[in-house]
Amino acid sequence: MSKQEKPVPADIGVDDAGGVDYDELEALLGDLVLDREEHINAEGFVVRPDEVQDALFRLRDEADFDHLSCVTAQEYDDRFESIYHLKKFDDPTQEVNVVVPTTTDNPVSQTAEPVYRTAAWHEREAYDLVGIEYEGHPDLRRILLPETWQGHPLRESYDQDKPQIVPLSEHANPLQDDHRGDGEQADTMFLNIGPHHPATHGVLHLKTVLDGEQVADVEPDIGYLHRCEEQMCQQGTYRHQIMPYPDRWDYISSGLLNEWAYARAAEDLADLEVPEYAQIIRTMGAEMCRIASHMLALATFALDINGDFTATFMYAIQDREQVQNLLEDLTGQRLMFNYFRLGGVAWDLPEPREEFFEKTRDFLDGLPESVAEYHNLLTNNEVLQSRTIETGVLNPDVAKQYGVTGPVARGSGIDYDIRRDDPYGYYDELEWDVITEDGCDNFARLLVRMQEVEESAKIIDQCVDLLEDWPEEDRTIQSNVPRTLKPDPDTEIYRAVEGAKGELGIYIRADGTDKPGRFKIRSPCFSNLQALPEMSEGGYIADLVATLGSLDIVLGEVDR
Repeated sequence: MSKQEKPVPADIGVDDAGGVDYDELEALLGDLVLDREEHINAEGFVVRPDEVQDALFRLRDEADFDHLSCVTAQEYDDRFESIYHLKKFDDPTQEVNVVVPTTTDNPVSQTAEPVYRTAAWHEREAYDLVGIEYEGHPDLRRILLPETWQGHPLRESYDQDKPQIVPLSEHANPLQDDHRGDGEQADTMFLNIGPHHPATHGVLHLKTVLDGEQVADVEPDIGYLHRCEEQMCQQGTYRHQIMPYPDRWDYISSGLLNEWAYARAAEDLADLEVPEYAQIIRTMGAEMCRIASHMLALATFALDINGDFTATFMYAIQDREQVQNLLEDLTGQRLMFNYFRLGGVAWDLPEPREEFFEKTRDFLDGLPESVAEYHNLLTNNEVLQSRTIETGVLNPDVAKQYGVTGPVARGSGIDYDIRRDDPYGYYDELEWDVITEDGCDNFARLLVRMQEVEESAKIIDQCVDLLEDWPEEDRTIQSNVPRTLKPDPDTEIYRAVEGAKGELGIYIRADGTDKPGRFKIRSPCFSNLQALPEMSEGGYIADLVATLGSLDIVLGEVDR
């Protein structure tokens, strides 16, 4: 990394070494704190369900915890519980959890939405799947399941064999009331975009209200691809049965990045070491996936904006295919890799190694010319510029409120990258840069992804150099991992990696068995998509299509 170090802020709750001073945070929260919990990633403060906002406002405004990373809801034998995982955009290693228990017979908790707007969707998901109600929430409806769904699938008492009946009467004519506002009789039109439309990049339904050609209101309707991945992971064993699932979240190109999110959380939970050699292989493979993902984002964005299929789209897909060839050589699979293992990777580099290194270098050598060509075709294109510059504007403060991460956040000038700020793998041993742009618009997000392709190439090149010279006798691909993993009961952890789309996090609570008691996925696409109305309202319908494309969402990860 261009080992740029962020200055240690002299904030409330920060000790002399730049870590979190939990005693000082407890003093800040005062009598709001009922108890303290030890989680592996950070301590947690237990607060009353009617004092959630007071606690969160103090932590946000006085201790600078400005990033609500995730909200986890779960059920115990004697209570329901919501956990607000808080971080700082300036330093994500500074974490704190706010734990909110409620009774089993009345699971009602105060909403966090006035403090962090990203809580709106996260709490809706908690209500939908677990059944906790959030008092004062502006729109507490189901989000992944149909409104007519009966029960909450992640509750212990839920009957999975119960049939679900969805009467057609529940889906009233949306044109009956197509205006928005308090009694405002605007001349508006309701327009369904998707769920089956090329511009939605998957089964996404945008309920859009137009005033002429301008977007008066847009509501993303998700859940068409919901598969209850969290519940499936809770039914699998740590060692063998969970790892194949992450490939299926962001199923397009980010398989190894997804696998690393689970591996990082489970390895820290079970205190497993990863050999240095395996860390380099992981880092190389992850950056190959990042390039493949960004190439697809670039290709589809050109298709959305310019309708350019024969040139830019196919060129970018061709480059992506070269990366996929390398990943297939490495993992044996083209899309669903299942290559990472807890404690390392499944196998060593393909033989003959020299041939794999040569193919990798050939790709890296040709990449600068390809990127220059994309700049000629795209960023210098007047049509694309007119449709992307100053459209889909997302200001930094708003982006932070929605928990936006990844290239979308860095396109708004937010200097946040977990690879550098909370290092894992081999990233802190390498030279590379975090890319940011200050444009805050659709064009800036395109520039960030194109430049990140070049930074990923730098990382891969350094990894290849290291792997080429690595002594044969030290090529250890896995540490010694017990056949059955049973972390201590009530051990909890939240860990994240920098996925292609942003912060991909995993929360795990162990219950003493070989399967998680709770498994929660923090999808970057989920939080990023929530900001779409903020970015689109007041713009033109064509700008909405460009803005959605600039988010680079994958519905398998949004819905899980």
